[in-house]
Amino acid sequence: MKPLEGQTALVTGASSGIGAAIAVAMGAAGANVGVNYASSEEGAEQVVGAIARAGGRAVALRADVSREERVSAMFKVLIAEYGTIDILVSNAGIQKDAVFVDMTLEQWTAVLSVNLTGAFLCAREAAKEFLRRGVVPERSRAAGKIIFISSVHEVIPWAGHVNYASSKGGIMMLMKTVAQELAPQKIRVNSIAPGAIKTRINEQVWKDPEGVASMCKLIPYGRIGEPDDVAPVAVWLASDEADYLTGTTIFVDGGILLYPGFRTGG
Repeated sequence: MKPLEGQTALVTGASSGIGAAIAVAMGAAGANVGVNYASSEEGAEQVVGAIARAGGRAVALRADVSREERVSAMFKVLIAEYGTIDILVSNAGIQKDAVFVDMTLEQWTAVLSVNLTGAFLCAREAAKEFLRRGVVPERSRAAGKIIFISSVHEVIPWAGHVNYASSKGGIMMLMKTVAQELAPQKIRVNSIAPGAIKTRINEQVWKDPEGVASMCKLIPYGRIGEPDDVAPVAVWLASDEADYLTGTTIFVDGGILLYPGFRTGG
């Protein structure tokens, strides 16, 4: 069974990490996949190759998602290639960390531009196509599916990362408001909020045994997550099995939101 057979998915920030894992999983589930990247063409082509070797179809699409004209051009190329789009996974994100009083406007703006404005631009473009085309019953019960990749930091404050946490809090309200607005048109909008996942962005932590031990104190389940822990959730959210689910965040975090310090009274 391939739950996304005949559909087309765009995954932003898909040249590595969580985005790459989701793109490969979408391909394995039967979707044609647009593999977006900002700078790593080699990484994107590796993901395209992995999808093709498994019998799927994919195309690498370079675009800075914070640039409106680049997003529009990317969607035009994808739609020209596959005819339409059924699924958007808005995953592209960056970090530029600093303590609050030392954070520059450039650091603040860069993170908000990619993480939040980029999500807005891609979701808006996808929604336009969903509304134009409407429901195609033989492919999906929904006219379209939008999945934002958020973070546990849409809920948990994170000192030293105010730009990142603010962008993810913004994603939460972007998701909920768009879901509310578009549900009557049979467009489903949800988020996945990972906790600590082994990606390049936190490689220094999970490659260091002391870093792993320190991080696992925050994770009741006792391990740092893998990109492949997130990917199947995205496929399920995009499938008709999740057809009655919209406007919610699924946390994939090993229990970080259980605040493990309170097991012993805080």
